[in-house]
Amino acid sequence: MSSKEHKVDEPWQGFHGPNLGVAIELYEEYSSNPEAVDEDLRELFDVWGPPPASVDEQGSKRAASPVFSAASPDMIRKCVNAVKLADMIRRKGHLASDVNPITKDKKNSQLLELSRYDLTEEDLKEVPVDLLCSDAPAHVKDGLAAIQYLREVYTKTIAFEFNQVQDMDERQWLIKMVESGMYLPNLSKQQQVNLLKRLTQVEGFEKFIHRTFVGQKRFSIEGLDVLVPMLDEAVRGVVHEGTEHVLIGMAHRGRLSVLTHTLGKPYKKVFSEFLHAPNKDLVPSEGSSGINEGWTGDVKYHLGADRQIREENTAEATVTLANNPSHLEFVSPIVEGYARAAQEDRSAKGFPQQDVSKAYSILIHGDAAFPGQGVVTETLNLSRLTGYQTGGSLHIIANNNIGFTTETHDSRSTTYASDPAKGFEIPILHVNADDPEACMAAIHLAIQYRKRFKKDFLIDLVGYRRFGHNEMDEPAVTQPGLYEIIRKHPTVREIYAKQLATAGVVEETYGDQLDRETQEYLQSQYDEVAANKSNKVLELVPPDFVVNGLPKVKTSVPLETLKEINQQLLDWPEDFSANEKLEKILKRRLSAFEENSKVDWGLAETLAFATILHDGTPIRLTGQDSERGTFAHRHLVLHDRTNDSVFTPLQSFEKANASFAVHNSPLSEMAVVGFEYGYNVQAPETLVLWEAQFGDFANGAQVMFDQWISAGRAKWGQKSGLVVLLPHGYEGQGPEHSSGRVERFLVLAAENNWTIANCTSAAQYFHILRRQAKILEKDAVRPLIIMTPKSLLRNQMVASTHDAFTEGEFQPVLEQEGMGQEADKVERIILCSGKVAIDIADKIQKSKDQDWSWLHIARVEELYPFPKRPIRSMFARYSNLKEIVWVQEEPKNMGAWPFIESRIREITPEGATVSYIGRTHRSSPAEGDPIAHKKEQERIVTESLTRKQ
Repeated sequence: MSSKEHKVDEPWQGFHGPNLGVAIELYEEYSSNPEAVDEDLRELFDVWGPPPASVDEQGSKRAASPVFSAASPDMIRKCVNAVKLADMIRRKGHLASDVNPITKDKKNSQLLELSRYDLTEEDLKEVPVDLLCSDAPAHVKDGLAAIQYLREVYTKTIAFEFNQVQDMDERQWLIKMVESGMYLPNLSKQQQVNLLKRLTQVEGFEKFIHRTFVGQKRFSIEGLDVLVPMLDEAVRGVVHEGTEHVLIGMAHRGRLSVLTHTLGKPYKKVFSEFLHAPNKDLVPSEGSSGINEGWTGDVKYHLGADRQIREENTAEATVTLANNPSHLEFVSPIVEGYARAAQEDRSAKGFPQQDVSKAYSILIHGDAAFPGQGVVTETLNLSRLTGYQTGGSLHIIANNNIGFTTETHDSRSTTYASDPAKGFEIPILHVNADDPEACMAAIHLAIQYRKRFKKDFLIDLVGYRRFGHNEMDEPAVTQPGLYEIIRKHPTVREIYAKQLATAGVVEETYGDQLDRETQEYLQSQYDEVAANKSNKVLELVPPDFVVNGLPKVKTSVPLETLKEINQQLLDWPEDFSANEKLEKILKRRLSAFEENSKVDWGLAETLAFATILHDGTPIRLTGQDSERGTFAHRHLVLHDRTNDSVFTPLQSFEKANASFAVHNSPLSEMAVVGFEYGYNVQAPETLVLWEAQFGDFANGAQVMFDQWISAGRAKWGQKSGLVVLLPHGYEGQGPEHSSGRVERFLVLAAENNWTIANCTSAAQYFHILRRQAKILEKDAVRPLIIMTPKSLLRNQMVASTHDAFTEGEFQPVLEQEGMGQEADKVERIILCSGKVAIDIADKIQKSKDQDWSWLHIARVEELYPFPKRPIRSMFARYSNLKEIVWVQEEPKNMGAWPFIESRIREITPEGATVSYIGRTHRSSPAEGDPIAHKKEQERIVTESLTRKQ
């Protein structure tokens, strides 16, 4: 096809003389009353605006077209109607396209019939080509041929939806690429043969498994086999352009074929897993490196892998398939986080420097899950946000037109599975999975679009599912008619082999010969594995570096360093004018290190970040209001009151040696938490923190915590040092603004999988953040969950003295100063955690005259791993101990008590009892009335401090 250059700025090209005059008159009618013109013209004017004046772009008068020099009103009508038809083909041609390999009879071709536009073939022959399709190839000589050409372009095995793209440069570029044929790859005979070979490998692998491992789940790719060569082409295309990381996320459908072919996971490895004798000693081949496994492992169709690519005269690249459990689309934001991390240079102060060409994310979706799971829309919403964009992702819907047993009419309210993407102005291609070369063309266009516009692109790969959901199902039970058609339908390999044979590219017997050779090779690989099958039972135990806990690290900082950094953070540019009230508050920090002064929570956090940056560790902090802080304690990003410019001291202070990024996130938990987890996994040297607006909002990301953050290390060996900040504390603000749901994190706690803390001093927070930063790249690294304060942010009882920062370290247990001094008199020990400890301390401080010798109080600052040794050691100091009381503000079935009770009882001295003081069992986390809350809080504190008679 011709690729000649044409200007495709407007549909009005070719309108001259009277024809142009009529168009202008119609626009004038539209301007005064849009309803005065028909809907199609109205849409045309909405998009394109007014017709141009009769002066060309160079300012010279256009010569009147001979055709229109004396155009009659009838001719003008024909031209306008022909333009409408051409536009309708572009906008609605997909509805009449041949993109479904199974249900070929469901076309809406009547939309494009000439009679609907009061046109005949003879009418169209009189219309100039350029008026309808300025990028048509040279053989298109008149309007009829132009319309026929547009029908061919827009209604064959690849269909296009661009109308939702509002940027006119983008839309016109897309139209030009399609109508000129520039997006079509000109495959050589050898490339066609290679494509057939790849399809044969994919089909052969699936057939071999189906025959050899009867009844075992594999979630086969059959019906969408072309997905593998599409991925091959995408990887090849971007790596050739210099991309260093290709990051893929997908669910289980077709995953084994992608692992073995695109990622190069050895067939032997897969066969050993089907034999239930996974051999971890098998060496990866074909460039694959790192088959991801933890100590408990996961089923074979959830595992990920990495593959190194080395091409002549090109830099190395890594292809990664992310681990993904059966939660389908939830891997999408994680992969986006991988990509953003791989694109950024965090070595210097300021914001990280992003180069989107360094990494490319490919997300493979299910047709039922794409519109069905909200995390998809959340992830799409990230695609153009400053803190989350990755320069354009490729989305492929692996569309087999069924979800388990549910058909499309029961699974979505949209015409296409891809329709949610329209709201984000993403170009969409629908392509028939039985046409491999059309699928290659779709990939080619997607790569070129991303290169030019740095935005997302979606390919709806329409195929079918040859077997049931998991090969153990009989699909004819629920879709008998559909599966009668599918069982008779030839595979894409058969179709393409026949096509190449007909075209004379290969011999007629070549396809069958390839198939036999593939089966013979697979059989040889299987025989080798079966002959050497390992019967060794794998030990499901974590490695020593996990069992042994965190290493000792120094987190204290010299006083002079803290003073110097504090001064630098308050040294703002001379021309910067912060909010006057805020400036006074922040400038008070200058006196924080004077004698007898203390450091509050907000300053402790800022100093922790600053010293971490000074040590050369990059930081990324996100959350719905994290720049300011939900409770207005942070103010990391300052806004000039005169011109709205911003200044971030942590990005520019002199002693910074790494990047600092802080972003207010969208109103999303699931996608954002997944993104930050992915970022952290890909950039393990970076301290990545996500903060919930209120702690219990973390339950909007529960799948991420359940499937990845808590268990990713055990299942896949995937390390993470993500920090999660969850505001927690009962302030009388109601059920949704009290609890960070610490019980949910504790119930997932095992095998040292993460640290859960509830700090009650600024210095404790300072040290635990610095400890986390120092263990990031160590084998023992793990996520850190912190219940952070709200009202305590400004409570002086939480502020810490200077020596707590310069000499101290994080303490899993804090014994309250001044209590438990006379060991032989202590009868009760209160164990507590978080804000209630401050409430108790405040009550004692206000009752100094009372005799508290019978009482000792300890705050459990690290709930998990439970600090058994220091607590048992403390118990041992008090020989007359009678009772241990756990005090909490949460209901009895929530908070730490359900987790901690058995652990306390295990170490309680003989003769002492264990009891609970707090709220009773509740279905709701807190009272809704502040007066009721205050009364209940007072009862808990008073009861805990009342001595038994």
